[in-house]
Amino acid sequence: MSEQEKEQSLRLRWRHIVFGTDTPSGRLFDQALIVAIIASVAAVMFDSVQSYHQKYGETLYILEWVFTVIFTTEYLVRLWISDRPGRYAFSFYGVVDLLSVLPTYLSLLIPGANFLLTIRILRVLRIFRVMKLLTFMSEAQFLASALMRARRKVVVFLFTVVIVMVSFGSLMYVIEGPQNGFTSIPSSIYWAIVTVTTVGYGDISPHTPLGQFIASLAMITGYAIIAVPTGIVTAEITSAMHRDRYSRECANCHLHEHDADARYCKRCGEGLGKLESDT
Repeated sequence: MSEQEKEQSLRLRWRHIVFGTDTPSGRLFDQALIVAIIASVAAVMFDSVQSYHQKYGETLYILEWVFTVIFTTEYLVRLWISDRPGRYAFSFYGVVDLLSVLPTYLSLLIPGANFLLTIRILRVLRIFRVMKLLTFMSEAQFLASALMRARRKVVVFLFTVVIVMVSFGSLMYVIEGPQNGFTSIPSSIYWAIVTVTTVGYGDISPHTPLGQFIASLAMITGYAIIAVPTGIVTAEITSAMHRDRYSRECANCHLHEHDADARYCKRCGEGLGKLESDT
């Protein structure tokens, strides 16, 4: 076996471990990586607590570099075993993997006490490691797929919400005016967003009876608005679950609604072909 064939065989073996979870070695790799992600994020959080930082700062610093070396090695291995390294590097998970290690190296390149605040901001970026957990959650990918299918409806909904916010804000600016805290249309729109989302900071509030009536309408509208995206996403998730469960198509009558373990079409009796378990 040539050196190139040996390298290709080694890459293929590592690809089954790193990208595949259906093998014992793949599951073990994923489980070890999950533990490392959770531990590294916990270390960053503990290091942000002043008392822990003063007492265990040196130990946490060493742990940070240990985790950085682990995740850097993992990132380089993924690039090496990928058929298209560039595609992985610029994918969502590739960017997250890079962001999880980059701040540690960047903090070494920024000397001087004047830049300590910048270094602290870079340290916070290490929390991106927790996003790597999404790779191991099929449910999260399922939800992301449903959100992608619902994106046009969500965009239309958000555009409608913007129109409603501008309308309420402009109306309150006319009714209340600067003397009651509504000093401009943008600040009035801010009040409308805070009110409709039921946050209610109270830094700006209506004083006139008509303004309070408009505010009441905005609050009621807020409850109606909150329910809309929930219904859109729920409908897409239900549709995706239905497609996932009834995905087998009859070649004769083209009926899709078959159970995953069905062998014959329930309409015409035509065979549906072999199941995955039969192969």
